[in-house]
Amino acid sequence: MQLQLSKWFQKLLIVNDSVVDDQFTLTDGESSNEDGSASSSQDEVRSGVAAASRLTSGGGSIRPKSLRDFLKQGRQEYDVSAKQHVPGQPHGIPVDLDETKLLLQKTFHLDINKDVVVRDFIIGTEHPWRAMAVFVDGMADKTTINTHVLQPLMILTHIPGDEPRRHMETIAEQLLPGNQVTLMQQWGDVVPAILAGSTAVFVDHCDAAILVETKGWEHRTVGPVQTENVVRGPHNGFTESFRANTALVRSLLRTPHLVTDIIEVGTLAPTDVAIMWIEGLTNKSLVEETKRRIQAIEVDYLPDSGLLEQFLDDKPSMMIPQVFSTERPDRIASLLSEGHVAIFVGNSTFVLAVPVVFWTLVHTAEDAYLRFPFGSFLRVLRWIALVVALLLPAMYVAITNYHPEMIPTDLMLAIAGSREQVPFPVVVEILLMEFAIELIREAGIRIPSIIGPTIGIVGALIIGQAAVQAGIVSPLLVIVVATTALASFTIPNYHLNLAVRVSRFFFLIAAAFLGFYGIAILAVVYLVRLSVQKSFGVPLLAPVTPSMRSSPDVLMRGYVFQMNQRPEYLQTQKKWRQSPVTRPWSKDTRPVPQSDQEETGGSTVHADSVRGERRDRP
Repeated sequence: MQLQLSKWFQKLLIVNDSVVDDQFTLTDGESSNEDGSASSSQDEVRSGVAAASRLTSGGGSIRPKSLRDFLKQGRQEYDVSAKQHVPGQPHGIPVDLDETKLLLQKTFHLDINKDVVVRDFIIGTEHPWRAMAVFVDGMADKTTINTHVLQPLMILTHIPGDEPRRHMETIAEQLLPGNQVTLMQQWGDVVPAILAGSTAVFVDHCDAAILVETKGWEHRTVGPVQTENVVRGPHNGFTESFRANTALVRSLLRTPHLVTDIIEVGTLAPTDVAIMWIEGLTNKSLVEETKRRIQAIEVDYLPDSGLLEQFLDDKPSMMIPQVFSTERPDRIASLLSEGHVAIFVGNSTFVLAVPVVFWTLVHTAEDAYLRFPFGSFLRVLRWIALVVALLLPAMYVAITNYHPEMIPTDLMLAIAGSREQVPFPVVVEILLMEFAIELIREAGIRIPSIIGPTIGIVGALIIGQAAVQAGIVSPLLVIVVATTALASFTIPNYHLNLAVRVSRFFFLIAAAFLGFYGIAILAVVYLVRLSVQKSFGVPLLAPVTPSMRSSPDVLMRGYVFQMNQRPEYLQTQKKWRQSPVTRPWSKDTRPVPQSDQEETGGSTVHADSVRGERRDRP
């Protein structure tokens, strides 16, 4: 009874139970599409419209109305129809050019808005036609407008001067040499195109507009990455250009099966959000779930992928990232080839990928470019650094206050001697030093790059040395805090780094109250939360728990010719990523045929005996 009441209150207070599906589990895409009726019913359950119809009609199970439904009655400004057109304006394009000008003035506030340019001109026919070109200054390339729009229509036109609406398709197909020229008859389609950098051409006595692709605003060129530096591997990173980012990934994955779908998010100022996946490889239910969550977002403006990441999280209260973000195109290409879905947001330099598991957050792109002993060594180093950055200050407090018998006597006496002149408890000491380290770290990010190196001198020499000489902290504590800071710098994922830095204070407080018992209790709580949490239907600790098949690339880095299988938790349509025989010339790595194993009693057969055989990929 108590469990039923808790579920009832959870459904009552959930933000939007018709859209958010906490019970989504990633399943095999092929099995989910075998029965069309089953898939259609599943989509109906996930649809908010279908859920609302069941509530009003009385069919099916009756569930409590959510808090969102009560609040939605007073939020008419977020109606879905607001995304299609501006209220009070016609859907179609006026036939008269003067009416079109008035509509442009009302839509773009031309009396006070000086960014939108309206260029009147005459199309040079036997009987000249009035026309105008509309574009946004700074977002459209003026050279392209002059050479690909105005010059062909004003000078090079050879069209009979009869009814102009009969020749709109001829103008678009024969006179305008742009790479993308389309005819639009809906005003709601013309306005977003103008705001995106295209040029709209209106002709008098025509109820359609010609849109010419003339985007050409200034943007930063492709440069080196800022937060994920490597020694070996590509150094280029994503930029603020939306199309440049998608092109960087396409240059690495040259396959026609790479699909990009664009969704607009935002009611006030729509932002382009691109969803990229490999058709025929990625699980279809994962793609549909990603689209469903993005389309359900109701927000005025989405400036960066960081906000979209917060909207997509399964559990926003979790500090561990549930959506992977990176600024490296090679990481996104690698994840797409495994079966993930990539998400590009407007002018953001970080690209998202879903789902994500905890182990991926500690991997770097350089691991795949190094031989397996070196890649495994670096991963072991990072795992140790992760534990040190999370638990070293808490362990120091626990040993000093509760468990001094766990360290050698000489070291215990040295610690006690160094703290004779310190007036504060160990917890206060370490909190002061951790606060100072966080100040230095934050100042190093916000300070101008010209005077950035002075932060290290001020932090390390002045603050650290002065604090020890003044007797505020002990010298050993400075070593502990400095080691913790160095260990946290080795964590490659920025969001995981933040999670470790914040969690370190919780472990520090637990150690101050209960010693190692507090650390153990809090560690169990963290592990339990991680084990039950999912990212787009995939457990965060997969494939370790629950145990699933995967290539040897989780905790350690295996041989590259052993990376045959894609992760089982992704439920991809193609399970294998490479042939089991990637080195047919090697005697150590070529598998022994089953018939030869029976004849030789399981002994090894050299590759020379089976040379020349052709083995297809699984």
